[in-house]
Amino acid sequence: MRFDLITIFPEFFAGPLDHGIVRRAKEAGIAQIRVQDLREFTKGRHRTVDDRPFGGGEGMVLKPEPLFEAVEMLLGQSVGDSERTAALEPGTAIVLMSAAGRLFTQKTARRYAGLERLILICGRYEGVDERVAEHLATEEICIGDYVLSGGELPAAIVVDAVTRLLPGAVGNEASTQNESFQDYEGASRGAGPLPGGLLDFPHYTRPAEFRGWKVPEVLIGGNHAEVAKWRRQKALEKTQQNRPDLRPEEFGS
Repeated sequence: MRFDLITIFPEFFAGPLDHGIVRRAKEAGIAQIRVQDLREFTKGRHRTVDDRPFGGGEGMVLKPEPLFEAVEMLLGQSVGDSERTAALEPGTAIVLMSAAGRLFTQKTARRYAGLERLILICGRYEGVDERVAEHLATEEICIGDYVLSGGELPAAIVVDAVTRLLPGAVGNEASTQNESFQDYEGASRGAGPLPGGLLDFPHYTRPAEFRGWKVPEVLIGGNHAEVAKWRRQKALEKTQQNRPDLRPEEFGS
């Protein structure tokens, strides 16, 4: 899979994408990551990428011209008309990282992992010219209900979340199925499948007792059916405690 990251701070990605699973996926040829400096598509000696918005207001807004030209160069074709989605290759998406976008979820990550190419536009400053969202991007994505100074951190998060779902990126691929927000049936042997959207169940390791805190007996007894039931119940409890917005209908079951 190929990722293209369009940004005015290309050096930002030298750290986040050079470690762990993402680095190994790049070295194995599973993921290709290209960082494109948006300023290369500006005109004039000041390499200006932003301007004040019409109607007034604080801050600066990224201009449409360099963003359109950057995407068109990457794709090798003109984009931006009403048929832009149909004109794209079926396995390609152009995503604008934006505080006004839809929430990025594990379901979104799985959908992206099925693509061949993902172009991520890193918004900046007070926003991006709306014509980019309307006529260039195929969708807008945000990573949470808060505002960051730019789209670089969100883009790195998307790359990480998607890359680890690519075949071969994680040594034990079953581990990506038994995690928070997954439909992880494998983690619930004997207790029925855990519904998607739950947080992960608690994990314990050696020593069996640490500073007086003991590992639950059920995890030591070797009864896999009882372990599965315990994990399901604890996943429900943790979700109710920390993220009651995820599975309210499951609580009390």
